[in-house]
Amino acid sequence: MFDPQQGLGLDPRMGFESQIQEALQELETAGLLRRPLRISGPQGPDVEIDGRPVICLCSNNYLGLAAHPALAEAAANTAVREGSGSAASRLITGTMDAHREAESAFAAFSGAPSATLFSTGYAANLGTIQALVGPGDAVFSDALNHASLIDGCRLSRAKIHVYRHRDLDHLESLLRRQRGKARRALVVSDSLFSMDGVVAPVSELASLARSFDAGFLVDEAHALGVFGPGGRGICAAEGVQPDIIVGTLGKSFGVAGAFVAASENVVSLIRNRARSFVYSTAPPPTTVRAALAALPLVRDADEARQTLLTHAARLRSGLREQGFELLESQSQILPVLIGENNRTMRLSAELLERGVFVQGIRPPTVPEGTARLRLTPMATHRTEQIDRALEAFALLARQK
Repeated sequence: MFDPQQGLGLDPRMGFESQIQEALQELETAGLLRRPLRISGPQGPDVEIDGRPVICLCSNNYLGLAAHPALAEAAANTAVREGSGSAASRLITGTMDAHREAESAFAAFSGAPSATLFSTGYAANLGTIQALVGPGDAVFSDALNHASLIDGCRLSRAKIHVYRHRDLDHLESLLRRQRGKARRALVVSDSLFSMDGVVAPVSELASLARSFDAGFLVDEAHALGVFGPGGRGICAAEGVQPDIIVGTLGKSFGVAGAFVAASENVVSLIRNRARSFVYSTAPPPTTVRAALAALPLVRDADEARQTLLTHAARLRSGLREQGFELLESQSQILPVLIGENNRTMRLSAELLERGVFVQGIRPPTVPEGTARLRLTPMATHRTEQIDRALEAFALLARQK
């Protein structure tokens, strides 16, 4: 029985607030305390921090649409016509016209029969996996999947099998040994891994999933807008149609929210069972209409996509020439491996002093010992901005 005199083994002289302060101090000592910087004005290739413009190389605003006037106009006009809020869960107050139109558009964009909207990409992954598998089922997840996929697997209470990063032989071995023990199975992967910048073998994953009568869910968050015909993502580029596509609208689309595209039956089950759909206020019509306004801009952004990848290649080449260790990125996401947490954040601070905003990424977002500077250019950066960023890194390289 719990003894209030003995407590839980904590120092009885410490109150709750003191314990929280101690926990924060532990994070700071380990180089893991996060303090978001304050940004003034819109998100773009330059942002204002403490009244000073700096080059922003840590945004997922890959096509530069977050401050596009067409999106702002769509949101403003919608606020006048349809209001600024959706009031409740759609299962309570119903589906607004904006939701219905967006779901039809994003289903067509994804090549799927149906789609449903979520308030965030995190909520989409959390709810979708939990809705599709549960106790008695199995989920097979890449070791470096995004936290939202990991948490969705955990929330589902299905048996979780983690395969080594992009290791098809390991996944096949797990499927052979475990698939027969489960009622339903789901293979889950990012298409483009957000902290490493590498691409998943989606064609082979789809083939393995089919071979073992498993569903295949792909999170296209960082690939939509950047890869594939019309910016439809890695799966479209590879000619793969997974059972479930999760698409985030807060990156290349420049707004917020997410969609899940799948068969009508899968979408119906998600709408009935996904807790983050059933129990969340629906995305506001202003955001949904802004996403619809972004859709043709994303589809027609071939020139911007090429510019983005050209900027990434210029950064990759310049950083390697300066002696920095880059992980084998295949995309617009460039991880510069530093290793030690405090040193990573010191380098991030020094770059900011030189007018370049590059965020340090530390555990638990990445594995222990692999803290890094994560660079992500935008299509709207100018070449001289990329070169100025490389000059700032060159000063750091001379300090090694």
